[in-house]
Amino acid sequence: MLRGFAVCTGHDGGAAVLVAQAECFARGVFVHGLAAADLEALAVLEGEGLGLQSVAVDLVAGGQIQAMTLMPRQQIADQTLPAWDFGLWQARYGAEYALAAQGRLDPARLGPLLARAGARLRAAGAAPVTLRHDARTQDVILDDLRQPYAKFFAVEEADLRFRRFDGSLGPQVTRAGFISCDAVTVLPYDPNRDRVLVVEQFRTGPFLRGDPQAWQIEAIAGRIDAGESPEQAARREALEEAGLTLDALLPVAAYYPSPGILTEFLYAYLALTDLPDRAAGVFGLEDEAEDIRAHVISFEKMMALAASGEIANGPMLLSAYWLAANRKRLRAS
Repeated sequence: MLRGFAVCTGHDGGAAVLVAQAECFARGVFVHGLAAADLEALAVLEGEGLGLQSVAVDLVAGGQIQAMTLMPRQQIADQTLPAWDFGLWQARYGAEYALAAQGRLDPARLGPLLARAGARLRAAGAAPVTLRHDARTQDVILDDLRQPYAKFFAVEEADLRFRRFDGSLGPQVTRAGFISCDAVTVLPYDPNRDRVLVVEQFRTGPFLRGDPQAWQIEAIAGRIDAGESPEQAARREALEEAGLTLDALLPVAAYYPSPGILTEFLYAYLALTDLPDRAAGVFGLEDEAEDIRAHVISFEKMMALAASGEIANGPMLLSAYWLAANRKRLRAS
């Protein structure tokens, strides 16, 4: 027990933090035999703003001992933080943290690492197999895996062998892919006014390709963060990118946009939403340098932009054509 401290939920809503409170004590577990690498990994998984500090801990069996614990680098003065609930944290984040801890930990990439862990957990779920090959564990043999680049996304290079359609195991080949997180797109649609909200922003991909028109017309989109479901991410991104609070979400598709090179998996939604003229504007998170313009346009205008090529990204085109196929039904209901 660490006297004079309470275990509270941090401002991010997930991690536990120790907050000085005179009449309290924090229960914990004393663990010994940890190597320096173990302590570094714990510090990474706890996130920024915490550092190891030596404290006097009372043992339940009696006596006191000096131990290291993670303390906020700046003392937290907020006495209104709620008590931390390990069960709630475990249910929301536990599997992602456990999976992320098995890989190489980089403090600068903790968020993407946890989001990628969530993607791997979702990928492990059941998927339909009616026409394609029903894969078994030994159908892909991974001989070596390398990660030559890792920042916002990573590049992994694998030496592997996979089962051929004649039943034999093929020769070893080297394949590389961009490792990124799962993401969501959501296209808000007003069936009464027959209009949609699309967003416009600068995109690095077209710019690096040499496209002079690097600003893209898109559906609202963003990464699924750790502890989030695809639906929760869609609602958060709609608020951040367009100031919209969404009601019902209609699933459009769930798919790999480019499975030859990307691990990214997209969950696409359409949201039936009230879209008055004032819904247009400029939005985005300042701390992420986002500069996002929201346009409210008619259904006909959206389809004209798709036909002309001014809308030139797959997720937006897929949602536009799904709406075209379902528009009559949605307007009637």
